[in-house]
Amino acid sequence: MSPILYSFRRCPYAMRARLAIHYCAVEVEQRDILLKDKPKAMLEASPKGTVPVLVLANGEVIDESRDIMMWALQQGEDKHGLLGDREQQNQIEAWLDDCDNNFKPELDKYKYWVGYPEASQLDYRQRAEVFIQKLEDTLNQQNYLLGEKISLADIGTFPFIRQFANVDMKWFQQAPYPKVRQWLEGLVGSDEFIAIMEKREIWVEA
Repeated sequence: MSPILYSFRRCPYAMRARLAIHYCAVEVEQRDILLKDKPKAMLEASPKGTVPVLVLANGEVIDESRDIMMWALQQGEDKHGLLGDREQQNQIEAWLDDCDNNFKPELDKYKYWVGYPEASQLDYRQRAEVFIQKLEDTLNQQNYLLGEKISLADIGTFPFIRQFANVDMKWFQQAPYPKVRQWLEGLVGSDEFIAIMEKREIWVEA
């Protein structure tokens, strides 16, 4: 029995989990769901009701995307060197922490600014741009966040940058972040991302 992955196609957390699983060629049963109609089986496995949720054959549940990425690397073959050495692993953790803890809250406010009247959408975008500028500065020196090859830092962050860009693509295309755009376009256009974004039928409980 393959592990079961509950996923929502457009969720950036689910995207990075699917990417790690795909890169490491780990076999899972992917069940695409609708967040407005969450299946009972998923909620029983993880009552918090967010994706991704991975249910292992022994019943163990992993319901944090970063933990699922690490699980995939442990189960499969890291032939792309996504995890790197010990120093690079620390750098990966730092990038993911910054993305998840600092950038993502500002991204949410920028995207859903109507629900956050304390500041303007421009204010929220400028706060999110702190992380975008950090990416730009890094990518001015190298092609990926850790050097000249893709790592878990790239996989774990770019789905959120994609979301940021899509809030106002016209603005993003002329914003002073050419290296971020180049990096993002390359990753979004990769065979791996195209594969994990393939549309699937919504899973329905029997």
